[in-house]
Amino acid sequence: MRRNSKFLVISRHDYRSKRKASIHFIARELAKHGTTRFFSSAFSLLSRLTQDQRLPLWSRANRVEHLDGVDAYLWRTLAHPCKAPKFIHGAMDRFFRSYVEHAPAVLRAWIAESDMVLLESGGPEMFFDLVRRCNPTCRIGYIASDSLETIGSAHYVREVFQRVAPWFDAVYLPSELLAPVFPPACKLYFVPHGVDAGMLQASGASPYKGGVNLVSVGNMLFDPEFFEAAAPAFPDINFHVIGGGKGARKLAAPNITVYPEIAFKDTLPFLKHADAGIAPYMGNKVPAYLKHTSMKLMQYGHLGLLAICPAMMVGECKGRFGYLPGNPTSIAEAVRGALSAGRLDRLDFLSWAEVTQRIVAPEDFPDTNLN
Repeated sequence: MRRNSKFLVISRHDYRSKRKASIHFIARELAKHGTTRFFSSAFSLLSRLTQDQRLPLWSRANRVEHLDGVDAYLWRTLAHPCKAPKFIHGAMDRFFRSYVEHAPAVLRAWIAESDMVLLESGGPEMFFDLVRRCNPTCRIGYIASDSLETIGSAHYVREVFQRVAPWFDAVYLPSELLAPVFPPACKLYFVPHGVDAGMLQASGASPYKGGVNLVSVGNMLFDPEFFEAAAPAFPDINFHVIGGGKGARKLAAPNITVYPEIAFKDTLPFLKHADAGIAPYMGNKVPAYLKHTSMKLMQYGHLGLLAICPAMMVGECKGRFGYLPGNPTSIAEAVRGALSAGRLDRLDFLSWAEVTQRIVAPEDFPDTNLN
């Protein structure tokens, strides 16, 4: 891919959201390689019912905004297609097709101008045919952030994925454990998530008022039962839950502090000054690949922070103390184990710049090829 190329990212995230996923960091780095646009879809009045994390951007939808070298556009409609009961799959599939056919002019123009279009898993698969019609020669890459089964994608999205997967120019997997969900003809590349080393090493005063502090960030597969078991077992430990979503709202123990979603950079002091990190994933829903792709666990490790997580998330990874979800005794043992172990030697990962280089030109990195 030549310098000054034009890139388009299509995602269910919005580039301006406070919560940062891997696709945000990739887009920021793409902007250093050339013109970068970020299109966010599946946002409507229905999003109010689901408490979509993009709701603070409601009034800024349907117009282009420029941030950090990236042009961002959030497409807001009256309604958007979504997962539906099996008995109305036919009607919802027709809605999906109509939704794509009514894509805004800005998306069609961005596609036509792009050298490379990146579709992120979880809905943007539905735009594959539109991309090919608007720009038959551009490269189309697929960022497989999660399996469609794990995130509960709609029937139509899964069907489109099965049909178009072999036609992606490249499929980027953050864990080799995701490979079996792809048809054999797919061009698979192993590109792990990265860490933002600069931000993680940024200074910041401790937000804690003393004592022992354990912190959890994010709401993916959030399991409140961990805290319902751990808080009473350790009344002298302070538990901090940041951005836990609706699953955290009912947590009311005196030693639990629940925070709303805050900007990524503002969570860093909480991580740097904690005694250990918690990844309270819901045990019966955790996919095996998440032990490699969990950004919170990677961030904990990069900071030298020991992690408390479900036992299946430990694997070969250093510095993790596993527990059996729903088992108070096991949870208590994991907490005690992490607190008695001190600090972890900092774990190194790829930078987001290195990750993005592998996405732009995977053929330059022979160790990424999984075929």
